[in-house]
Formats: sequence, structure tokens, C-alpha cells
Amino acid sequence: MIRAAQVGATCTLTLDRTDKANALDSTMLQALIDGVDAASDAGARVLVLTGHGKVFSAGADLDAARQGLASSPLWEELSARIASFAGLSIAALNGTVAGGACGMVLACDLRIAPRRAKLFYPVMKLGFLPQPSDPARLVALVGPARAKLILMAGLKVSAEEAQGWGLIDRICDDNGLDAMVQALSADVLSAPDGHVSAIKRLIPSYSAVSKGAV
Repeated sequence: MIRAAQVGATCTLTLDRTDKANALDSTMLQALIDGVDAASDAGARVLVLTGHGKVFSAGADLDAARQGLASSPLWEELSARIASFAGLSIAALNGTVAGGACGMVLACDLRIAPRRAKLFYPVMKLGFLPQPSDPARLVALVGPARAKLILMAGLKVSAEEAQGWGLIDRICDDNGLDAMVQALSADVLSAPDGHVSAIKRLIPSYSAVSKGAV
């Protein structure tokens, strides 16, 4: 249900459970963690997270969430692995992203999406708590009030509104994700060894930014 492919120095992890809107279970979360680790071990400079079908991910599989997946440490482990990836990480959202799947998206360096995509995180409605690092990453991108609109008021944010907030970095046509990924990663792929990670270390993390934001 997670497909991994590496071409040159670019590793792409694809969520492929279209019969369940790419909803995540523990097996998929572990496969994503393993995929990020494998990309790092292989020296990948670009990590791309995307989905198959019209939806990036509906979030946690609800049956599994009610049985304990909602509080699983796998969510935080995945976000931490993505955030610590030494190269450029890109969430190439092929469609809407919801719930716990937002965590891996927020942990990426860049987020791109087609115009039809939406983002929402219905933890208030479902009675779950967001994963611990997600609110701080969200605040670092959009600010406290907008984070509350998403997490507390249940707002579904369109791609265009998300771009205006800084939550989505680029919007493309429905068939334009691959071309945009290539354009955004071109300089990284042609950089000297060590240059990408050196620049990334100079950019403050979400935790440093969020201290002055909340």
C-alpha cells in the first residue's frame, strides 16, 4: 500500500490504497518510516510524498484509529523522520489531505497541490487530539488563529486559501505535479555534495519559529 521508487537521487513514496481514500493504518505508517530511512541510507537528495488517485489521504483509518491508532507513536516517528531528512522533502499532494495525514505534510520542507485540493484536520469533531508536533508546525506556517480555525473550528481550507496563508507553497494544474517537483528539486539535485544539508541546517526549524508565535 506504500510504493517506493528511487530515480537517481530522488525517492518517491506513494500512498496507494485508493479503495479507502489512502487512509493510513499502522502497516502503512511503518512502511513510510522505513521508506524515509531507506531514502536517507541510499543518499537521496529529494524525498517526495504523494498519493495515487484523487485523494492524497483521508487520514487515519477510522476503525484502526478507534482501536488505538490515533495515539500511536508511529505518527510522531514518521513526522520526525521526514523533518530530519537531510535533503529537500516535498509533499506533492495529488488531492485532499485530512486528519493525521496532515502531520507528514506539515513535516515536509515544501507543499504543492492542484487547485482542487483541500486540507482539513477534524480532530475536534472526531474527539481525537492532534499529534504533539502538528500544532506547532501548523502555527509556524499559518499563525495561531488560523491554526485554531483548522484544529478547533474544523475549517476545510482550499488550496488557494492555503497558499495565501503559507500552508501550500505552490499550486499547479491537476497534471502538473511531476513537472513542478522536477522544477523545485533541480537545484538540489545539481548541488555539490553536502551543500543541501548545510543550507537546511541554517534555516530555523518550526520549534524555533513557534516560540515567538504562540
